[in-house]
Amino acid sequence: MQRAADLLVDCLVAHGLDRLFCVPGESYLALLDALAERPEIDVLACRHEGGAGFMALADAKLTGRPGLVAVSRGPGATNVSIAIHSAQQDAQPLLVLIGQVARWERGRGAFQEVDYVKTFADMAKGIWEVENADRLPEVIARALHAAQSGTPGAAVVVLPEDMLGDQTAASVEAPYPLPASGPNADDLRQTLALLEKAERPLLIAGGKLDHPAGRRALANAAEAHHLPVALTFKHQEIFDNASPLFAGQLGFKIPRPAVEALSRADLILAVGTRLGDTPTQGYQLPKAPQPDQPLVHVYPDQAQVGRVFRTDLGLTCDPARFLEALAAANAAVPDQRRQWVDAVGEVSKRLRGYRVRQFDDGLDFGVVVKPIAEQAPGDAIVVTDAGNFSSWVNALWPWDGSQRALGMVGGAMGLGVPGAVAASLRHPDRTVISFTGDGGLMMTGNELASGIAAGAKPKIVVCDNASYATIRLHQEREFPRRTVATDLVNPDFARWAEAFGAKGFTVTREEEAEPTVTAFLAEPGAALLSVKASLEGIASSTTISKLRGG
Repeated sequence: MQRAADLLVDCLVAHGLDRLFCVPGESYLALLDALAERPEIDVLACRHEGGAGFMALADAKLTGRPGLVAVSRGPGATNVSIAIHSAQQDAQPLLVLIGQVARWERGRGAFQEVDYVKTFADMAKGIWEVENADRLPEVIARALHAAQSGTPGAAVVVLPEDMLGDQTAASVEAPYPLPASGPNADDLRQTLALLEKAERPLLIAGGKLDHPAGRRALANAAEAHHLPVALTFKHQEIFDNASPLFAGQLGFKIPRPAVEALSRADLILAVGTRLGDTPTQGYQLPKAPQPDQPLVHVYPDQAQVGRVFRTDLGLTCDPARFLEALAAANAAVPDQRRQWVDAVGEVSKRLRGYRVRQFDDGLDFGVVVKPIAEQAPGDAIVVTDAGNFSSWVNALWPWDGSQRALGMVGGAMGLGVPGAVAASLRHPDRTVISFTGDGGLMMTGNELASGIAAGAKPKIVVCDNASYATIRLHQEREFPRRTVATDLVNPDFARWAEAFGAKGFTVTREEEAEPTVTAFLAEPGAALLSVKASLEGIASSTTISKLRGG
């Protein structure tokens, strides 16, 4: 017999989970006690449950295993909901452990009592409340299987505080095997038949290919069949952007000429993506519900294939295995296809070209991004928070298909610092560079304290333009000169970082950029670089004056 809390730790270790991000709470004290003498699981105390959840998601992206976060009941659980929603949007596996009121208090409106089945029903893959300690091993195995199957997401396990103290003779359940399959011969024949007819095929590649085998298969299949590759939002790093086959990134509101060029495709192969509204440019590429061209959709979740678009060939199989099989199949490449690749590649190259601009109200953010991209180690891990500033990173970073990058497909602000902390802890031997805005930094920047306490050494770059600039951009586009609730008053971010124990740097003039970047990257510990950026230069591709029609 052993305590349920100790059995829970045994289960987590058996499933390969080695790091827990948490904000401690009295509703799961027994679990914290069980972790006290278990070095197999590193416990990181965070300053806010949202930050803890972002760290767990970043860890999941880096390891390919479910991220692990524990929070207390009520306020703790609702604070971590941003991670549960982001796990759904990003298709990332996450195990969320939530303390609960004692079983004898349930249903009485007890202090901080919440019905988590109701609260998280439309965000999580599943919610299990463990009433019987003997069921813990089964629930953990089922929850982790659900978190990783089909479209990955969050699995929520609710732990009544009195249950964690129960004695149990139950034993650990081994991990349940995950389903995985490749395309059958008939699927491959049909795909090749469609490709043979196509003069202008387009391969849209998504996040399910973001692992070494997936990236290799993508490069090999594109090369074998001379396919232009368009990458989905926040996955620009999975294919060589210097390749003549690179057709751009399908992020938010890409320039109209790019959409028009790619829309000329006479076949779309969508592989490893759910084809949401962002990569399809508002369900226009392909067009919903009836695409303008044949559509082959490859994704391991049957619920996603054919759900929004009429799909000529839907394959619910492993995307990497599909591309491996496609790469191995011989097929002639018509001359028209080579012309098509050249045409879309030229449009993509022209739109990616970037020249630093001059503004009166601050720096073009590219003044700093460019030397960072040039000086950063080749194996640097790049974290991008949500915001317009990432457009400079997308344009200027030399993505060659080998780098690791972390970003939130769901667009949640606040990943910048927590994601960098998680990456630095997971890869202490590599440089971790995080780009964030002043808005996102002040949402979760307190996690810099958590990271420094644990020995993390992230490099944080802040675009300080005193604005929620993405929303300001939309305001200027829809309601020019009518600005409400987007202006910010910021601290001195360099001094703010130094208060946490990091080294602070500030760039206010263009001539300071290169030497400051050199010193910033050379700093052996955690560091923050504040860039006094122009608000007029609100994004890499536009200005406020241009948005206003000026």
